[in-house]
Amino acid sequence: MDCAEEVTALKRELVPLVRDEQRLGFDVLRGKLTVRSGEPEVSPEQLLAGVSRAGLRAEPWVDGAPGDAARSERADRLRSALVVASGLATLSGVAVHFSLSGSLAAALGLGEAAHAAPSIAARVCYGLAILAGIWLVLPKAWSSARHLRPDMNLLMVIAACGAVAIGQWLEGATVAFLFALSILLEAWSIGRARRAIKELLDLTPPEVRVRGANGSEALVLPDQVAVGSLFLVRPGERIPLDGRVTAGASHVNQAPITGESMPVSKAAGDAVFAGTINGDGALEAESTAAAKDTTLARIIRLVEEAQSGRAVSEQWVERFARIYTPAILALAVLALFLPPLLFGMPWARSTYNALALLVIACPCALVISTPVSIVAGLTTAAKRGVLIKGGVYLEIPAALSAIAFDKTGTLTRGEPEVVAVTPLSGHDEPELLQRAAALEASSDHPLAKAVVEYAQKKGVRPEPAQDLQTLQGRGVTATFAGRPYWIGSHKYLEERGQETPEVHQTLERLSAEGRSVVVVGNNEHVCGFLVLADAVRPEAKPTLAELRALGIQHLVLLTGDNRPTGQSLAAQVGIDEVHAELLPQDKVAQITRLVERYGPVAMIGDGINDAPALAQSSLGIAMGAAGSDAAIETADIALLADDLTQLPWLIRHSRRTLSIIRQNIGFALAIKAIFVGLTLLGHSSLWAAIAADTGASLLVVFNGLRLLRD
Repeated sequence: MDCAEEVTALKRELVPLVRDEQRLGFDVLRGKLTVRSGEPEVSPEQLLAGVSRAGLRAEPWVDGAPGDAARSERADRLRSALVVASGLATLSGVAVHFSLSGSLAAALGLGEAAHAAPSIAARVCYGLAILAGIWLVLPKAWSSARHLRPDMNLLMVIAACGAVAIGQWLEGATVAFLFALSILLEAWSIGRARRAIKELLDLTPPEVRVRGANGSEALVLPDQVAVGSLFLVRPGERIPLDGRVTAGASHVNQAPITGESMPVSKAAGDAVFAGTINGDGALEAESTAAAKDTTLARIIRLVEEAQSGRAVSEQWVERFARIYTPAILALAVLALFLPPLLFGMPWARSTYNALALLVIACPCALVISTPVSIVAGLTTAAKRGVLIKGGVYLEIPAALSAIAFDKTGTLTRGEPEVVAVTPLSGHDEPELLQRAAALEASSDHPLAKAVVEYAQKKGVRPEPAQDLQTLQGRGVTATFAGRPYWIGSHKYLEERGQETPEVHQTLERLSAEGRSVVVVGNNEHVCGFLVLADAVRPEAKPTLAELRALGIQHLVLLTGDNRPTGQSLAAQVGIDEVHAELLPQDKVAQITRLVERYGPVAMIGDGINDAPALAQSSLGIAMGAAGSDAAIETADIALLADDLTQLPWLIRHSRRTLSIIRQNIGFALAIKAIFVGLTLLGHSSLWAAIAADTGASLLVVFNGLRLLRD
């Protein structure tokens, strides 16, 4: 299964069996047909018979079957051999005709000699050329004829045989050869996309170095490694499974999975992905997913499934071809009968013109123009770490008028960081940080970790604390050199009765802005406080500015935080429409309102609470690395590196893909229109029409494959 025409033929036979077209899935990349369960039940035998009636052959699918690649190679070799045989037989016929007639013009069918009949030997050569050229499409042509639904296979067979019937043997051979060549080109373009997917498959090492309970090491297949097993990765090796580092430190090149350009530091507790490349340090990791469920395996599976979700332009081409082919066939019938009956044109000439119109009717270049571009676009995006779940979602970004953003984990990192340190009562910043880091050193609370990390960044070494006590939900107390200190929240400060009106006013203002405050004091006074906030992603502001430059003028913030927090963030990154204090159902309502107001709207988020809004939007985009599984599964696109800068790239990529598709469709239709006009005026020929169509197929294939270059 290499093209949309074959998918159409299969639908024609199988939809009456399964009753619902949605039960059928077509994976052209792997030549795989999936039939989902439902009523009525259909047996494998019935399906195989239906495929046979469509002019194709099938067998039950087995994942990883060793013969798949060999069968594909055999099919490619047969197709190529028949094209070569057809071409050589055509040239042989010309050579034989020339040697026996002594006239090159007669051999090429030119001028006065055009009507000279070729010798029997030349006709044998031309006959072999025609047979080789149409051999693979004969079953499909017969199926098309039986159902009275003409397709390009039937049209080409009729054109080649018709040329023979009126004595144009060379024309018939040329038509058959060039049509076989165009089919070979289409199969090659699909093969190119298959190889691009195979590059992803090849990212996984064939063996995993597993550490046993007694410390021994063994090389085993990835499929045999249980979740929770320890595996080792040496410097420079590809990581074989998803896991969490338990020992060692290194830098890992995650570009094959997330598209990140720089290696990422990994240490104990950090996640690693199958298919990424370890740097110069050895790592020990615990497997967190089976081989079939790794991030890489999911990417491959989704990319393979994505190309079966037909884009709007693909659906348009398919609908157009359904009308276009019968219309040209009807025009060919009129061209056959009307000129002789009305104007006295010789029947041989009108038959020739009718056959030329049949050749022109071949929608090969038109049909191939879109799927090649869509598959190339999906594959390039996957390599960049932008996982698009179908061709339809590749087209939507080009038409976006507005984008709605979640706050936490999307425009911000979702992790608190110290943004200000305010010493009071004669204390300085290093001393305040020293006390705060010592008091928070043993806590796992996110605010405590942020304080400790900030002190380390500033080069402050906390002195050991004595008599450290944790006051659950309130704070921590300890002594330094016999003097008691405490750290806690604004509420704990109020409990201690040490708050001044000025400090109260400042802390209330910071709280209204969505900031968290950690207060440090002793028994005499407040020593100062540290202000923490969810860190804004450094790329957020330039990315949003770039989106505006691309024409996305409506940038909207949807957040569950309070309004001052939302407005503060919006001012920092350049958003002018804020909707705050939203529950998940409120976000859905806002998305519905935005779609009604602005047209196509994308929603980008990362949490479980964002999943309903992602589903409601015209295009759901999930932050993939740290996002929840619910958000990623619901979204139409996942940014695997959590990199907002991929958003402008996605819009440009979508527009580029649509531009190439439109170029291909326009070019294919223009070629058709020109040759229909030339034929009706009597200035075209069979071989010129098919040569133009084959040339058009070649050009749209190469134009579409340009998308494989980022």
